[in-house]
Amino acid sequence: MEMKSIEELYKRALEMKNKGMSDKEISTELHLSVGTVTWLLSKEFFKESKVQDVKIGWRTIGVTGNRISSISEVISDIIEEEARKGDFEVDAILGITINGIPYATMVSYLMDKELIVYRPHPARKEGFFSSNFAGVKGKNVVVLDDVVSTGETMKRAIMDTRNEGGSPVLAVVLASKMSSDEISDVRVRSLVRTNLVGGS
Repeated sequence: MEMKSIEELYKRALEMKNKGMSDKEISTELHLSVGTVTWLLSKEFFKESKVQDVKIGWRTIGVTGNRISSISEVISDIIEEEARKGDFEVDAILGITINGIPYATMVSYLMDKELIVYRPHPARKEGFFSSNFAGVKGKNVVVLDDVVSTGETMKRAIMDTRNEGGSPVLAVVLASKMSSDEISDVRVRSLVRTNLVGGS
């Protein structure tokens, strides 16, 4: 990231912090790791230190329902492929708030599956399943989110699904910053994988 874009990210992060958002919430909104947000807000970038992160921006596909639908068709195809290979059934699609929900909603529609909405708690380990949507108990669940960085949010969603009696069979994201294809013994598929190459 060049200095100008880093300063712009700092200003956006600071605005959100001043509105009362946590570092975790800011990281979700800016598609950065929590460590990068903490680094930004401490103004460490003025000391010429380097941070190892990649910003993922998918606004181009998120501005219209038609584009979200098209991406959701690809996600649905990936889920069907994995279900055939892994010989499992899918009962429900779980969307992690906020950014996973539009895709989970459309995928559940395209695949005619139940929709589950999960909200991670910024401070506690356990998150919440919205009672306005389907529950997880006794169901094979595919977990959807937009970006996975450290994998912590996805890991909590998987653990909470298991704790509520559900069985996470697959995780799908738009982009992954992880080197691993697995979180908590659940396969992770991504449309795009990012990797830092080289160093400074």
